[in-house]
Amino acid sequence: MHKIRLLLQAAIVLSLLCASPFAARAQNQTWAEVKPIMDRRCVVCHSCYDAPCQLKLTSPMGVSRGASKEAVYHTERLEDAQPTRLGIDAQTVPEWQALGFHTVLRGQEAGLLERYLDLGRQNPMPTDSPLPTELGLAIDRPLVCPTSDEFDTFSRNHPLAGMPYGTAPLAEAEFQTLMGWARGGAALPSAAPDIPDAIQVWIADWETFLNTSDPRNQLMSRYLYEHLFLARLHFQGDDPRRFFQLVRSTTPPGVEIEVIATRRPFDDPGAAAFYYRLQQVTETIVHKEHLVYTLGPDRMARYQQLFLDTDWTLAELPPFGDAEGGNPFSTFMQMPARSRYQFLLDDALFFVRSFIRGPVCHGETAVDVIEDRFWVSFLDPDTDLSITDPSYLQEGAAFLELPVSEADAGVPGMLQGFSHKNQVKYLEFRDARYRAAPIYQAGFDYNSIWDGDGTNPNALITVFRHFDNASAMTGFHGGIPETAWVIDYPIFERIYYDLVTGYDVFGRVEHQLSTRLYMDELRMESEDTFLAFMPRDVRPQMHEHWYQGVLAELHTYWHRRRVDDRFPTGISFQTDQPKQEFLLTLLKRGNGLWAQTDPINRCAAAGCPAGQPTEALRDLANQTGNWVKYLPDLSVLAVKQNGGETALFTLAHDKAHYNVAFLFDEEARRDPGADVLTILPGLIGSYPNFYFHVGQDRLQSFVAALKGIRSQSDYLALVAEYGVRRASPDFWALSDRIHDIFLRQNPIQAGIFDLNRYKDPKQGDDPT
Repeated sequence: MHKIRLLLQAAIVLSLLCASPFAARAQNQTWAEVKPIMDRRCVVCHSCYDAPCQLKLTSPMGVSRGASKEAVYHTERLEDAQPTRLGIDAQTVPEWQALGFHTVLRGQEAGLLERYLDLGRQNPMPTDSPLPTELGLAIDRPLVCPTSDEFDTFSRNHPLAGMPYGTAPLAEAEFQTLMGWARGGAALPSAAPDIPDAIQVWIADWETFLNTSDPRNQLMSRYLYEHLFLARLHFQGDDPRRFFQLVRSTTPPGVEIEVIATRRPFDDPGAAAFYYRLQQVTETIVHKEHLVYTLGPDRMARYQQLFLDTDWTLAELPPFGDAEGGNPFSTFMQMPARSRYQFLLDDALFFVRSFIRGPVCHGETAVDVIEDRFWVSFLDPDTDLSITDPSYLQEGAAFLELPVSEADAGVPGMLQGFSHKNQVKYLEFRDARYRAAPIYQAGFDYNSIWDGDGTNPNALITVFRHFDNASAMTGFHGGIPETAWVIDYPIFERIYYDLVTGYDVFGRVEHQLSTRLYMDELRMESEDTFLAFMPRDVRPQMHEHWYQGVLAELHTYWHRRRVDDRFPTGISFQTDQPKQEFLLTLLKRGNGLWAQTDPINRCAAAGCPAGQPTEALRDLANQTGNWVKYLPDLSVLAVKQNGGETALFTLAHDKAHYNVAFLFDEEARRDPGADVLTILPGLIGSYPNFYFHVGQDRLQSFVAALKGIRSQSDYLALVAEYGVRRASPDFWALSDRIHDIFLRQNPIQAGIFDLNRYKDPKQGDDPT
């Protein structure tokens, strides 16, 4: 009788619990309710290949796929790894589990998602103070990645590893929503959002255009695919948050897409027929891999003009594979070089961004060979011999093979020798051809730089490096940079195939190394082309300033780099600062496409606009000082204006180097006394390192405090007064506001920022 009474009481308690509001919500929790929370609290760290434990939470498939103990980034990998690209390399949970993934959802007991959330709830971070030293934040920190069976031991050994990791806790409502959904079965949608009929028509038109059977059309479509496979394709005038991706499929238009999973886009798709298809992007838009490319009637007409209305013939289609993909100049030899170069120039910013964004998301291989800020322009097609002289690429293509064309050629040293040997031969070939051309008699002048044809702002670009990632924007921003590049068609195409089409994040160490070393060659070639515009007598001194130090001189000698002081310049310089004169003159061309001054970083005193916050921030911009080195690579300054609106600015720490000639030991080549701060209105970059939040009436005090920093203690005092730490109660609210402003101001380009690199300043940090 006593047992029966206990059972009845338990049943009553259970029924009351099930009838509670929370239980009702748990049973009815939907993905639509969960996704906004997961995007802003989980995806900010769990997206892309650098997501901890490969737990990518940007889509339902990523959630159901789960986590892995294998890291994508492995600098000592001797064999190519099995790719684990979401939506490509496996399609079902059992297939992912066969590749080593384990579930994070509830089974017979609580799943990893809810256990991590609960662990974070039990062990909150200290508010507004440095995180415990045992909590690692380094992007390359060792990860344990426990399964459900291992989690109890893991949580005892790592009690601070709860989620969200190393930040302020979730709000109560957010926590209950996520936990209720996880405990209630973690329902996930199985179908992609519907596509409106009008967009379906556009998709059909593009798939018809790309799959025309004529050989010239087929080669054009291959060229487009190899250059746009990373693009987020957006139809002009469509919903600003709807995007598509160009894929190769075994199925024709009108049939469900079956993606062909090759390692690289130029790999052989197989003997069977394949089709280029437009697949809807259903993942959360993450800024670091969001490369927008617009489609529309004008775009199709442009392709028709560039590739199909031009006069060229094709006897047979070129083969696929590493060798062919490693030399796009021979693969696409029959297509007019002018058309290919103009295709790149039309959307130069997109392609430059593709070098430094995309799903790789850990770009140190590409960006540790560049300065922290430099300006880029492009050789005009009518000046570029690879465009004007058909024999140039026919004879020079053999020297333009990239390292990936010898992907199985043995050890890293052999690959480096291969790429270096070819590069030396190409430079000798290039020099000989330009010496024999009429341009050698007069030299390059301003007309030798593409001006965007008076309508295209992509002709001038600023690139920023932020340690292991980078960003780019049109126009010239900041003060006069130390270095500048001029890119011609052979350089542009090789950078793209080296860093994008031919790059395999799952490749072995020799591939990673050869990619980086070849990019070193291309940087120097771009710098050398810029130097050809300078007066002959200043070129050697300019180059020596870029490559200071005995090792850098040896590096230049080994690469057989000798600054050409014989090629004349066609420019009559009027000042003793030719680099500045040249670059600023470029801004005056293009019918006003670019601002000639930078109102914060570079403007004449008489012409600088007054008013806050621009005027106050000008006191910080483009200046050296001991205080600069204490700032992280990329900070966001949120200024709450007197009217209540929040104005956002990006503080980019431009770190000075004696040279960028080597792969290792960057600290030894740093010149922190020459660091400056470039301040830009709005948001650049994908990985903010820190947020500052200042009221407009305190902006002058913030500026004074920042310029007064002389020690790490001073910097920590600034952080305490104006900074927003990871565990600050204001952290998530400010993060949400920044994302909301970004989405409102630029709905097509906006995406979720990555907070994996958000700093936690503390005493003892190295400010350099």
